[in-house]
Amino acid sequence: MPIPSRQAVSADTIDAWLPQTQCTRCGYPRCRDYAEAITRHEAGINQCPPGGEITIAALAGLLDIPRVPLDPRFGVHKPRARAVIDETVCIGCRKCLDVCPVDAIVGARKLMHTVIARECNGCELCLPPCPVDCIAMQPIVPAPDSAPWPEYTRVETDHWRARTGNRLRRLAQRKRLRAAARSSEATPAPDRERIRAEIRAAVARVRARKTGAGSKP
Repeated sequence: MPIPSRQAVSADTIDAWLPQTQCTRCGYPRCRDYAEAITRHEAGINQCPPGGEITIAALAGLLDIPRVPLDPRFGVHKPRARAVIDETVCIGCRKCLDVCPVDAIVGARKLMHTVIARECNGCELCLPPCPVDCIAMQPIVPAPDSAPWPEYTRVETDHWRARTGNRLRRLAQRKRLRAAARSSEATPAPDRERIRAEIRAAVARVRARKTGAGSKP
């Protein structure tokens, strides 16, 4: 039986074996990008610290290639934790909201922020941008039925994948709307320009009448 190439295994299949923390430790902006890089032979199967040995073993089996240890250049596997905000210190800067890949943080500018505990995937991306260091990671006791990973359930990872997709679509839509608004401001709409031309013509006629009237003996 021929050995399947990486291209024969879809990015969807590989992505299903990534824990969807979207932590970027693998060197890619999200889990899906890492999965696609693996299919293109641009990334190894041992670059996901959250997935650890479970993910490496699964990907090795899917791709029919040898298992390898987790590459320490991308970090080490750590027990799962959840972000917690010290609400007495938070200044409401929104920096953590802007980087959370699953929209697990809620709040408004200059108002206290908080983490929705059940949505947090422990990616730690909210820690570096916080200017007052009011976010800490709190260890989580894994659920007894956590599988296939010790810390994550399949239901959770599927949920985080969906939330990430929804966030990306929302941000893309916001970007399109802003671009459209800038374009509208830069180039007047035809009706607006027509109205301006009509006003200029009317002003010119009034001025012409006044000039003609003033020149009569």
